[in-house]
Order: sequence, then structure tokens, then C-alpha cells
Amino acid sequence: MANLTQEIKVELKKLVYDFFSEECEVELEKLNDQTTLMEDLDGDSLLFVELVELMKKKYCLNIQLQTVGKFLLKNPAETIGQVIEMSFLIYEHENDIVNLGQ
Repeated sequence: MANLTQEIKVELKKLVYDFFSEECEVELEKLNDQTTLMEDLDGDSLLFVELVELMKKKYCLNIQLQTVGKFLLKNPAETIGQVIEMSFLIYEHENDIVNLGQ
């Protein structure tokens, strides 16, 4: 289990905001934790896949997309804030994320 420091939390939050701003062509200032991925950004599940792949490369994470998919079925991430929280869990628990809450 990786150590999720405050510095990593800030970095991950910035990564998520920058990612959605660039991919959805929305000014960074117009995004907030309550921004919804589907309604506000016209996003889809492929965006989340791309974000997880980006995190895997940046932080050398060992997580499979199927694992993330299983977790998302029980814990949907509909807002940027929820995606950020999910990113924290992915960073900290990697493939063990599916065992959370059981």
C-alpha cells in the first residue's frame, strides 16, 4: 500500500483537473469538485480509462482497468470531486481497491 501524502493528494487533484480541462476543452477556472462528468463535460467512461492509464504511467501503479471497472460499478464517480477521491484510492490501494468496503 502506497503512502498517500498531502503532496501526492495535491498533485493528483491537479492532474485530474488538468486532464478534464484539456480532454473536454473546458477552461480550468470553470471546473470544480461538483462538476459532473456526463452532464457538464459530456464525458464518457473512456475518459476515466485514459486518466487511469495516465496515473499508472506517472506513478508506476500496478492496477488493472478491470479492477477499476469492478470498483466503479459499486462506487460510481459522477463528479470531478468523486474522481479525485477515487484517484486517491487507486494510488493508495492499487488492485486491492476491489476489497475496500467488503
